[in-house]
Amino acid sequence: MNHRGIHQFVAGFTVGDAISNEALILRIMFRRWGYTSEIFCETSHTGPALRHEARDAARTAELIAPDDIALLHLSIGSAVNEIFAGLACRKALRYHNITPAIFFRGLQEELAHDLAWGRDQARTLSKTAAVNMADSQFNAGELTAMGYPDVHVMPLVLNFGAINARADRSVLRALRDGLVNILFVGRCAPNKRIEDALLAFNYFQKTVEPNARFIHVGSFAGLERYQALLSVYARNLHLNHVIFTGSVPQGELAAYYETAHLFLCMSEHEGFCIPLIESMAHNLPIMAYAAGAVPETLDGAGVLVREKRWDYIAEMMGILTRRGPVREAVVRGQKERLARYQERDLEAELKSYLAPLLEKAEGRI
Repeated sequence: MNHRGIHQFVAGFTVGDAISNEALILRIMFRRWGYTSEIFCETSHTGPALRHEARDAARTAELIAPDDIALLHLSIGSAVNEIFAGLACRKALRYHNITPAIFFRGLQEELAHDLAWGRDQARTLSKTAAVNMADSQFNAGELTAMGYPDVHVMPLVLNFGAINARADRSVLRALRDGLVNILFVGRCAPNKRIEDALLAFNYFQKTVEPNARFIHVGSFAGLERYQALLSVYARNLHLNHVIFTGSVPQGELAAYYETAHLFLCMSEHEGFCIPLIESMAHNLPIMAYAAGAVPETLDGAGVLVREKRWDYIAEMMGILTRRGPVREAVVRGQKERLARYQERDLEAELKSYLAPLLEKAEGRI
């Protein structure tokens, strides 16, 4: 075992969170490489279920040695970012995007403040790390614009074992009732434009398929005001069969994907968008608005929407939810895209990007 360490820093550490999931996978990799490896987070931002997996970021100085490597997952304003900047060790940074604060103004001012703070911190960190990485070309472009040199692009390292978890039987039974299920998965956040998905569903239910159900799966913790507005919106549109599930366990999430007929994403800001990959893994046709990193994540698969024309969208939703050559072609294209994703050796890519730091840590330079 190498006595040197590769330690990760996250602004939040909770079950089901994409960055938390990747940090756990990377920790396994780093330990497999022979390094000690811990995940540091503020105790107040660590979920109860993961307390035993995290170290208190306040204790960083006494636990990190000069020859260790610190990897910051940058996603929001946080005291962890300042702790990282002050470390006297080798550093790498991984950017997951910071959603523009404007999406949250008037709905969640505290979060809007933290996002604006994060953008400020991101600019000040531009010369801090020797290795800079982003999980999409879209995110890399943001780092470059903020003055970061030589940004490497490596997509998220995902746990496909969890994505392909056994589907919850009770959810499967409940949703296989003859209705056409339109699904969106993602945090209940204003940048996701769930109200636009409801508008598309409104046209779909009123003009194409009356026996349809809209399902949103995703946490609305801290954004209860936005979720309440969406509920009112659905009621004012006189929509039938609209479900907001909140956060669900992995088995239930798998069941929602399995029983859906279409994944509909009208989000206007995505740094990557994992649910697109999850949909591909479940052979679920995707229709998504071409914003942020969505076109890049789809990489030629799915159906991209470049204009929010609800009548056109509803008509295409009808085609994609019915068996036929178009749906089959879309699913086939998504399978090919997923295969390209899974064929990449992301562990080898990560090791190559970190190589200059690893060589120094091992004393070869």
